[in-house]
Amino acid sequence: MADVQIYLTSYCPYCTRAKALLQRKGVAFKEIDVEGDHAKRAWLRDETGQSTVPQIFIDGRSVGGCDELHALDRDGQLDRLLGRSSPLP
Repeated sequence: MADVQIYLTSYCPYCTRAKALLQRKGVAFKEIDVEGDHAKRAWLRDETGQSTVPQIFIDGRSVGGCDELHALDRDGQLDRLLGRSSPLP
C-alpha cells in the first residue's frame, strides 16, 4: 500500500473532501496539521509551489490538492498511484 500524507487544517472544507475520498477508498493516510505552523507552511510552498491546503503526497510525490485528487480518481489514475490494480467496489 502506498504511503499517503495529507497536509491540512482543521477548518478547511477541501481538506474534509479530500479525506472523505481517501476514506471511501479505504486508504490509510497520515494527517499533518499545518494550522499555525509557519515552518511547515513554508516547506509546503517550497515543495509544491502552492500555499493552499490540502496538499497530498503519495509515496513522497506531490499530487496536488483536493481537486487534483478527485481528478486523478475520475481518470482512474488514483488507484494506480495507490498501488492498486483496480478500484475497490
